Amino acid sequence: MSFELLSEDVVPEHAQDVKQDARDFAAEHIAPNAEEFYRTGDYPRDILEAGMDAGLVAQDISEEYGGRGLDLTQMLAIAEEFFRADAGIALTLQLASFGAELMQEYGSEQQKEEFLRPVAENEQITGLAVSEPDIGSDLAGMHTTAEKDGDEYVLNGEKYWIGNGVEADWVTVYAKTGDTDDRYMNYSLFAVPTDTDGYDAEHIPEKMGMRASKQAHIVFDDCRIPEENLIGSEGAGFMMLTDFFNHGRVVVSGHGLGLAAAAFEEAWDFVHDREGFGRNVSDFQAVQHGLADMRLEFESARALAYRAAEKVEAYDQPGLWAAMAKTKATEVATANAEQGMQFHGGRSNLTDRRIARVYRDVRIPVIYEGANEIQRNLIYRQSAE
Repeated sequence: MSFELLSEDVVPEHAQDVKQDARDFAAEHIAPNAEEFYRTGDYPRDILEAGMDAGLVAQDISEEYGGRGLDLTQMLAIAEEFFRADAGIALTLQLASFGAELMQEYGSEQQKEEFLRPVAENEQITGLAVSEPDIGSDLAGMHTTAEKDGDEYVLNGEKYWIGNGVEADWVTVYAKTGDTDDRYMNYSLFAVPTDTDGYDAEHIPEKMGMRASKQAHIVFDDCRIPEENLIGSEGAGFMMLTDFFNHGRVVVSGHGLGLAAAAFEEAWDFVHDREGFGRNVSDFQAVQHGLADMRLEFESARALAYRAAEKVEAYDQPGLWAAMAKTKATEVATANAEQGMQFHGGRSNLTDRRIARVYRDVRIPVIYEGANEIQRNLIYRQSAE
């Protein structure tokens, strides 16, 4: 293409250097390995370690605890570059510190030194355990419990779709600690080392998309942790997660932008290199209109995402803007991938095609960090506030 979709012109100046670093890293380490890791489904540990060496993993943690203190806009800029190169590998890189931000915001100084600093210094990786096998996006309906027993909490229950549930050194676990009438005040967060007795995790079997990223099924069977591992206050877990997900959903909009850009690039290049009915496929007006719609929707989503990053950082209706950005960007990615597959015709069925990988991968961000149906509930309610 003669133009750049992920251009710097909408990216604030302070985020442009790290965006370029992410682009260079993606070109060297992610894109060349995308097809292989999709095919094998292996965990890209060497690429993760290279990302750590490049200062692009877990670096939203503050400098005080060993990170770079990257802000939300910078994390968005990294996400769109990584996910354009490959979503599975990119998700592995970004999940290495997923949930550690909660420890930074609400943990004690002792907890931060024990748990947060090793993640920021890339000596450990972590994960966030919220979802459960039979519960979707209902944060106030989770069943895993943490019962106080003397100076310990005893965890019982299951968690599902947990990134790094097997690989992590510790995970932040969302569990029920109360049974009051206010269902939003019954949950708490805990730091749980994965070598604790009663913690058992196994990889979820083959996925259709993002195969280089590993998710786990975790079972807690009388898993005992010291009361000092409670993060923040008992009963405050729901509110803590809500704020955390506002930031996370903006980053997920970057996941969508990267995938949408990849789909557009593949479609553009393919139709301009292909002939049909005696002329170049790109000469057909229907094809031109399809590409025009892909570009229009992409630019709309990208402008919304960067505006949302500013709004969330300023705490200006953060839930509304995060939900809008996540929904728009991930659905544009889905639409662009669908159109890209259609333009590729029969060749879209070949599994070694980038467009085929993108088509599978886009089905996942519309669900994680809260399914888009839930985001629409938030958008409606918070628009009225």
